[in-house]
Amino acid sequence: MQLPASFILQTRPLLGQEAFDCLVEALQQEPPVSIRLNRRRALPASGLLQVPVPWCADGYYLADRPTFTFDPLFHAGCYYVQEASSMFVEQALRRYVDRPVVMLDLCAAPGGKSTHARSLLPEGSLLVANEVMRNRSQVLAENLTKWGYPDVVVTNNDPADFTGLDAFFDVILTDVPCSGEGMFRKDPVAIDEWSPENVDVCWQRQRRILTDIWPCLRPGGLLVYSTCTYNTKEDEENVRWMMQEFGAEPLPLNVPVEWGITGSLLAASDLPVYRFLPHRTRGEGFFLTVLRKPDAGNMAEPYTTSVSRKPVKKNGGKSPQPVSKETLSAARQWLFAPDSFDLQAEGALITAIPHEQADRVAVLRQSLRVIQAGVELAEVKGKDLIPSHALAMSQSLRCDCFPTEETTYEQAIAYLRKESIVLSAEAPRGYVLLTYRDVPLGFVKNIGNRANNLYPQEWRIRSGYLPERLLLY
Repeated sequence: MQLPASFILQTRPLLGQEAFDCLVEALQQEPPVSIRLNRRRALPASGLLQVPVPWCADGYYLADRPTFTFDPLFHAGCYYVQEASSMFVEQALRRYVDRPVVMLDLCAAPGGKSTHARSLLPEGSLLVANEVMRNRSQVLAENLTKWGYPDVVVTNNDPADFTGLDAFFDVILTDVPCSGEGMFRKDPVAIDEWSPENVDVCWQRQRRILTDIWPCLRPGGLLVYSTCTYNTKEDEENVRWMMQEFGAEPLPLNVPVEWGITGSLLAASDLPVYRFLPHRTRGEGFFLTVLRKPDAGNMAEPYTTSVSRKPVKKNGGKSPQPVSKETLSAARQWLFAPDSFDLQAEGALITAIPHEQADRVAVLRQSLRVIQAGVELAEVKGKDLIPSHALAMSQSLRCDCFPTEETTYEQAIAYLRKESIVLSAEAPRGYVLLTYRDVPLGFVKNIGNRANNLYPQEWRIRSGYLPERLLLY
């Protein structure tokens, strides 16, 4: 690996010669592979999950990297492949979030921190996961659908679009676009694109993002700021800027010494910031700090979120088409705890929104470009009510509403390639929920001689290749 000369000149004085040499040596090694389990999925036992990630209760290092694409349990949302350092967000949420909140993950794609946050937030919370790039927002929506929580909204907006949502969020995670120094080991393109000029562009853009989003955080609320850089311009200096500009109060986290996490690199600084360096921690470069908005006394009181109904701009699209009460009632029965949801029909699609979040979701729809919200239950086609794949992935699915068919590994892969499936002779006609190792995989419509595959076309496995080592579990 050939590091840019300017990066060496910038980073060596921050770390000191000995530590810098250790960093360079670490960057020549293979990056670790880590996953985070979905605690709400019933997983088979695995002898591969032997080394836990210290700062994440559900995180594990793997000895090597399996071909995750060909593991059906990966597609079923049983685990997420996530870089270990970024799992440190868990420490911020566990320390300071103990009541239901409305949380925004502002720069969320592809979804690692969003799926992690939703697993950690208390019951009754709402997560809004946003991505400004449209194609990346679709990937974000896919990953959150597979994770299976119903109280999630996915949006596709610029940070400036949120300005009408004054004091709407209790917690905002800003994993801001950065110069990517911490990704040098995993992404050679990050090395090619790095320059001091790009660092300057990044810290200025980061401040614009923070300026846009700060009014959306309620007084006493939390902002979690993170980057994947080593330099202090994008890290400590931005933290100091938020303290001076907004009156933000940095908050400490409990970090055992044995985790090997480094503090501030600024001389004579006691800022409670947390930096991951590959030669000291088993992971990539990462930086995180937690800041509280002034009026911290409110944090001792139960979280309250004022829901403004003043729209900034309305979504386009077709007006909702009428769906019969009988059809809505039939779809509602597919839900576990059906009375806790509001059912909404737009066009041919029926969606379930957790009742306690319906008002907030309505405000978000008025103000933002919403990609998905709640659980897509079904599509109405003539007299047919077709269950959606999102329902199969949802924690709110009432599984006993559908006959199930356990698949072999070969059948599961064929299904995920969106190929035709032949079920057993005992399988009933109609909609059948396929499972793999007792985990829901998706729906088919059994018509006897074959079953129509209802897996989303855009999610299918496109490769016909099968690796020698197939499975994680």
